[in-house]
Amino acid sequence: MTAQKPDIVFIITDQQRYDTIAALGASHMDTPNIDRLVKTGVSFEQCHVTAPSCVPCRASLFTGYYPHTNGVLANGQPWSRTWVSDLARAGYHCVNIGKMHTIPYDAKAGFHERYVVENKDRYLEGRWFFDEWDKALASHGLKKQQRETYRARPDYKDRLGAFTWDLPAALQSDNFIGETAKWWLETKPVEKPLFLTIGFPGPHPPYDPTPEMAEKYMARDVPVPDVSDEELAALAGPWIAKREHDVEVDHDSVAWKLDPTPEELRRMRAYYYANMEMIDTQVGRILDALEARGNMENTIVIFTSDHGDNLGDHGLSQKWAPYEEVTRVPMIVSAPGRFAGGRTVSEMVQLFDLGPTILEWAGVAPDPSFEAISLNPALEGAPFAGRDHVFCEQAGDVNMTGASYLTMVRSATHKLVHFRGSEEGQLFDLVADPGERVNLWDDPEQAGVKQALLGTLLDFHIESTVRTRNARHLIVSPPGEEVWQ
Repeated sequence: MTAQKPDIVFIITDQQRYDTIAALGASHMDTPNIDRLVKTGVSFEQCHVTAPSCVPCRASLFTGYYPHTNGVLANGQPWSRTWVSDLARAGYHCVNIGKMHTIPYDAKAGFHERYVVENKDRYLEGRWFFDEWDKALASHGLKKQQRETYRARPDYKDRLGAFTWDLPAALQSDNFIGETAKWWLETKPVEKPLFLTIGFPGPHPPYDPTPEMAEKYMARDVPVPDVSDEELAALAGPWIAKREHDVEVDHDSVAWKLDPTPEELRRMRAYYYANMEMIDTQVGRILDALEARGNMENTIVIFTSDHGDNLGDHGLSQKWAPYEEVTRVPMIVSAPGRFAGGRTVSEMVQLFDLGPTILEWAGVAPDPSFEAISLNPALEGAPFAGRDHVFCEQAGDVNMTGASYLTMVRSATHKLVHFRGSEEGQLFDLVADPGERVNLWDDPEQAGVKQALLGTLLDFHIESTVRTRNARHLIVSPPGEEVWQ
């Protein structure tokens, strides 16, 4: 292993399900470039997020603390202090291209350079913030496709967020991010070790592939949701309320339906998968640009996502509900000269565990109060127990009208979801019911399992309070914090 600090390239998508990579079992997908990373890297097949939506998950990832610790529990809440500053102190040149979803969007967040691109559709939050993508479109005399224009379509409520990108292909958001990253790698000389975060806005809705890519996936057999009337009737109250809310209010250009047609669901899925292949193409261009830089033998590439998307599973739109389709994400670490590749880690981990892992690569000791743990033993082939339980939490976003705060705990065999202030909850036997269709919360035969998991939640919060008692004042950035040079 080289003693020189490695370049670290962190590629993160937005709202990507686990079942979207061919090499990880998604036979409906063409992802030859991400497949390259799987073949040369280590894949974590049980990586779970700490929050089922963008902002709290990313704040957790880049701080090393659970959402209830860092205080970022819902979208739109301010955060900007990150462990990226520790990398900068350690001599890294830190660059972000694309989505980070800091609040404010253009916070330095420890980076020396930021090329900010945010959500494709920002109808309310940040509506008048013009990011690099907005400026590129404006320079061509164009305005991005988004809710205001989509709403004018007579079929808007039938599209479920699926629209072709009809402006120049190079200006589609994921193409734009990929090409910007490639341009940066080809033109910017950096003598320091590099930490480069590349945030793709997709496949987050609107699901907007270019026409030829949409046509490709519309022509193939893609998996579609299989939701019974019995499952819908047995949904927890907060998810029944969410279904109704998502019909009344269109989030991210998705006008939901309580009973979408099979063809509408198939189109939504096809466009989503088409978005993913477009991202895969850009990943390939980034990997080629890294090869051309001549330092690939000392470069670590990470590929992951911040959460998934129900895509109609359980009758639900988008995220927030912590089903497996939302909480389980792909995570691949590729560094053939450092870690033996072509391996799978089956132990449970959490997405924010990447934080201390990255810091250790840079020779930085993670803060002992971190709730995230290092994945380096697993990467190095050493004994690795993983986590006995993983946790996920979310305070009420605007469309979670039926729950002010939820906490999920998942073991290797069961999942429990606790709704604050409610006698209702969810309990699933993941062995007998991997599709999470049968809620056992009120089943007297499962009372022991339920109580044990509730006890685990209690222990989780107690341990978190004690562990982080001296760190809370460090999590919020002081005003005017400067990036380390």
